[in-house]
Amino acid sequence: MKTSKRPVWLLKIIMAIVSISCIVIFVPWLAACAYLAPLPDTVQKQVDDAINYNLDGIIVYVDIKGQNPEFYSSGWKNRENKVPADPHTLFKIGSISKLYIAAATAKLVSDQRLSLDEILTDYLPELDGRIENANKITLRMLLQHRSGIPDWIEDSAFPWSTSLKNVNEYLELVFDDPAEFDPDSRYGYSNTNYLLIGNILDKTLGYDHQQYIQSEILAPLGLTHTFGVLSDVDPGKVSSGYYTKYDGDVKMLDIVVPGGSMIATAEDTGIFLRALNDGSLFDDDERDIYSSIYVYEHTGLWPGYSSIARYHKDIDAVVIQFVNTSGGNSWMISEIVYNRIVQILRKR
Repeated sequence: MKTSKRPVWLLKIIMAIVSISCIVIFVPWLAACAYLAPLPDTVQKQVDDAINYNLDGIIVYVDIKGQNPEFYSSGWKNRENKVPADPHTLFKIGSISKLYIAAATAKLVSDQRLSLDEILTDYLPELDGRIENANKITLRMLLQHRSGIPDWIEDSAFPWSTSLKNVNEYLELVFDDPAEFDPDSRYGYSNTNYLLIGNILDKTLGYDHQQYIQSEILAPLGLTHTFGVLSDVDPGKVSSGYYTKYDGDVKMLDIVVPGGSMIATAEDTGIFLRALNDGSLFDDDERDIYSSIYVYEHTGLWPGYSSIARYHKDIDAVVIQFVNTSGGNSWMISEIVYNRIVQILRKR
């Protein structure tokens, strides 16, 4: 049987119907249209297209083993002053910071300066009676988000419009709150877990754990564009951030809490993630410890900033994506754009 090609006019009608369906049927329609749009031939075309879906700026770093790193950007670093997005700019990486803290913890456990099975009150006795089950929760449970401790970020009293300067101010948000579940009974992601790990590291080391991360993780990898907190860097070198619930740039909202405070370029983040995944960051014992306590990829989300850091084994590629927009449907669209970029890389 012979088959005939559909005429061009019919294809245009079909595409129009699909476009209208995006708007009428799917909720949220903008994300649906981003998902259903034809896949571009190149990463740069996809990055450029992302700006059409209410993302202010986007940065993408691609490291495929055996090839030179690739850098892509589109949109604005600062939309008020019309400063173009720069793939080498610094960015608030949010919870991607937890990977660095988990790696530092694995090294200290290997050095026998910490024990995964010691309980929270052994390290921070002042928390006895202030955090439920503090005498049952182990360091391992904190690392694996199996503590049951409430997440400070969910507390209605958290002041999103201002910067808390002291880490303990975040911790006080969960004092005397009931546990979410019994320790080690299930998984429950909580930023409080990594706040507490940061405090444990500080007390064990006798100095700020970010100094340890600098000397034992960043320096050996030659990473000179990764920092512990916003105040460590020139704000002019950091991408602006835009949150749909606020007008203007929210860059100066400084989140100092461990596990969410770090600032880095996409390239530095990618080099770290490559070393984490191929094991070159660790010796054998450290590698075994890390693999037992935490994951090898992460996302980050703060007001004004959305980030994704993942390694794709099938194409031996690290792909980092930074978007300086949060709120509304921006996270869903960011994930869609990221997944489409990986599809393009797989087809090359």
